[in-house]
Parts: sequence; C-alpha cells; structure tokens
Amino acid sequence: MAEHTESHVESAELRRSPRFSVFFVLGGGLGLLVALILTFAFDGSAQASAAGVTYSTTQVFGFLLLVCVPVGVALGALVALVFDRASRRHVRTVRIEHETVREDED
Repeated sequence: MAEHTESHVESAELRRSPRFSVFFVLGGGLGLLVALILTFAFDGSAQASAAGVTYSTTQVFGFLLLVCVPVGVALGALVALVFDRASRRHVRTVRIEHETVREDED
C-alpha cells in the first residue's frame, strides 16, 4: 500500500466575537430587575387611573415587564454590537495547513 499526501496552505483571519445570546439574556434579566424595582419603588395602588381603575401590584409588574424587558434586550444587543465592533480591531492572520493522506490499494 502506498500513501499519497497532499498539502495545502492558506491564511485566515481570526478574531474573538461576543456571544450575542448571552447579552440578550443579561439585558432581559436587567429589564426584569428594573421592572421589579420600579414596581415597589412607587406605590401606585392607592391612585386610580384616568378611567377610575386601580391596578394590583402584580398587574403593574406585568405592565412594566412588557416595557422593561424588550428595552433591556435591546440595550444588551447594543452592548454586544459595540464589543463586536471593538473586536474587529484585533484581527490576527493565521496560517492553516490542510493535509490529506490517502492510501492507494494495489
């Protein structure tokens, strides 16, 4: 059996990039925390709305979640984009060598 080896060398750019999903989750968690703080920081249960309706603390928390979580996710995405843009400055060029070994059967 004879072996046949092929080698191919090329270059590639290597850079680190942030994991966007982590920033989305952290931003959403931050939005949840802000909604929780705002719910208990301002006692709005004693006041009636313009329509004369009073909302429970759970309802206020739910309304604030509808606003704060998407804003937090958007802020997390913005931070991830800034980190991604900054990582483009630190690009390294590396050599990649592909080697293929084939056995010829006689």
